[in-house]
Amino acid sequence: MARKTKEEIAEIYKGIQDHITSQLELHDGEGKFKEDLWQRADGGGGRTRIFENGKVIEKGGVAFSAVHGPTPDKILKKLGLDQADFFATGVSIVLHPKSPMVPIIHMNIRYFEMDNGTHWFGGGIDLTPHYIDPEDARYFHTEVKKVCDQYDPTYYPKFKSWADDYFYVKHRNETRGIGGIFYDRLSATSDSHFENILKFSLSLGRLFPDIYGHFMKKNGAVPYGETEKAWQNLRRGRYVEFNLVWDAGTKFGLDTNGRTESILMSMPPQAEWTYMHEPTPGSAEAFTQQHLKKDIDWLNFHP
Repeated sequence: MARKTKEEIAEIYKGIQDHITSQLELHDGEGKFKEDLWQRADGGGGRTRIFENGKVIEKGGVAFSAVHGPTPDKILKKLGLDQADFFATGVSIVLHPKSPMVPIIHMNIRYFEMDNGTHWFGGGIDLTPHYIDPEDARYFHTEVKKVCDQYDPTYYPKFKSWADDYFYVKHRNETRGIGGIFYDRLSATSDSHFENILKFSLSLGRLFPDIYGHFMKKNGAVPYGETEKAWQNLRRGRYVEFNLVWDAGTKFGLDTNGRTESILMSMPPQAEWTYMHEPTPGSAEAFTQQHLKKDIDWLNFHP
């Protein structure tokens, strides 16, 4: 069976966007997505769906894009590529909850192809709790590992380590959250391998609303006060720092003249920076700060 074309993959990813947005609306119970269709002047376009002021989700976005055109020199030099036109399609998601007891979550799946035959898949899913809960961390990593193991037993350990390195706020010497998986530049060696990687990315997309629906239901009604909200805004600030300083997707979007509003949909509705903030020793905030580290085995973590 011949491998899927780039146009077919774009249509499949549109379907994943539809699935995720419909499921998130069901899980939230109040909010609805608003769709913004857009065109890229240099070629292609997308559908950005924004969610605001729901019962659980304060702000979120599920964006689909399929863009094409001449590959900018900056991208060619950075990735070591020969000159050729590119096509890139994918789905990207970031959700910021109202409650500091519900984690921030991010996921993206993407496909990149050039006219000269160069191609690869990339993506990942990671969790950024405002408060680290070992039970939640174990659940999240267990569910992600189950999907990885369906396709390749080496995926989870390899991509988990990659996520720890990628989602690292270097100037803070801390991870963005409890990680997850991250992969990039996965090229297929055969048509069957191509289909396997594509199916893996689609399985991640279908997993996303199930995982976040679990956290919305489990943590959405947990009580909190001003201390927790203040900590949430500080952690949101760290999230902003990573996305604007280190995130490769943000840089790629801006370097290819992508749509700024859609690229920056990952920003929280508000965030705070407090000079030299130190959490109270022994507090839940301090526990979280102490465990924003690489290489923690969350599957078997017991504090």
